[in-house]
Amino acid sequence: MAAALDFAFLPDFPLPLNALALFGALLLSGLVGGALARRVRLPAITGYLAVGMLLGQTGLGLLTSELLVQARVFVDISLGLILFELGRRLDFNWLRKDRALLYSGISESVLSFILVYVTLYYLDVPKLIAAVAAAIGISTSPAVIMLIAQEQRAEGQVTERALSLVAINSVLAFIVVTVLLAVLHFEYQASVVTVLLHPLYLLAGSLLLGTVAWYAALRLGAWLGKREERQFVMLIGLIIVTVGCATLLKLTVLLALLVFGLLVKNRDPQRVLLPVEIGAKGELLFIVLFVVTGAELDARYLLVGGAIGLAYIGARFAGKILGVMPWALMSGLSGEKAALLGLALTPMAEFAVAMVQDVWGLYPGLDPQAFAALVSAVIVLEIIGPLVVQYTLVRAGETGVKEPD
Repeated sequence: MAAALDFAFLPDFPLPLNALALFGALLLSGLVGGALARRVRLPAITGYLAVGMLLGQTGLGLLTSELLVQARVFVDISLGLILFELGRRLDFNWLRKDRALLYSGISESVLSFILVYVTLYYLDVPKLIAAVAAAIGISTSPAVIMLIAQEQRAEGQVTERALSLVAINSVLAFIVVTVLLAVLHFEYQASVVTVLLHPLYLLAGSLLLGTVAWYAALRLGAWLGKREERQFVMLIGLIIVTVGCATLLKLTVLLALLVFGLLVKNRDPQRVLLPVEIGAKGELLFIVLFVVTGAELDARYLLVGGAIGLAYIGARFAGKILGVMPWALMSGLSGEKAALLGLALTPMAEFAVAMVQDVWGLYPGLDPQAFAALVSAVIVLEIIGPLVVQYTLVRAGETGVKEPD
């Protein structure tokens, strides 16, 4: 009697996407979206986001929650690269010489928080939830500004000041959200240990992790010598290790990598480390970041939180403009460039999404209307943000990209 046919050597069907296949699929689909966006003179980021929304919850639903969990590692590494680069853009010597830049960063952050909080409070959002949403609104998307500036080859006062302001408001947003976590724990009757130690652990642990990464970079840089290719690999390796350690230790990737970059820029008296360009070489990861970010957003929240979300956007926009303009004028910028600088702080994207996920992940039962309003605001600002930044840099005359034929 013939033996039964055995097809165990064949793969399981339907074929599951593993991490490598998923990364390649996200990269290629984002690349196509970015190329199409450039053809109609839109930022490539707009194409990446559009592809993500098409493939994700808003569109075809091909990128399921399970696949997005698999893609999280690529998102974290991308965020790590961006925040490290952002930290390297903030020069403490510049802040000491031009105090108005530091004051404008603090001013626009404080005003954004106050105006958003007051607006949400008068729209009957609970006080604590309004404060958390306002704290998240302090932040501006570092990835959008950095990648648009890179794509447009932008250099100048508006570009550099915008990146410095983003570094300042990112730190302040994280600190305020972390402090409010203690209040949130207390409100939901967590233990005293959780109320007191969780925020402290996040802040102190992330600062320490970033500092350790900086110290390791100095030691390895001195040992490897001033060879750009070696230092590039060393920094990439340290960024990935720091991202992995932050995830393993339940710390924040955002603060750890920002601190790492800040120290590399400002605490290297012997000039051991070379100014290696990482951002331009990490474009493939950034494409995946924005495809996944777009896929994670559900446009149905626009219907639920639309009115409050629009009020949130208006209040945040007013806080950014009013907080930046007086100090920018004191720094010698023209009225138009001061306004453009405030306008450049419009985008919210991956940083805000990460903080929303962190807070509502701890307490999923938090005010669903406020959640919907916040997500709807992020969706709108994620879509229009790249367009606004491209407009501001072109209008400021700081781009080096020629208009396409």
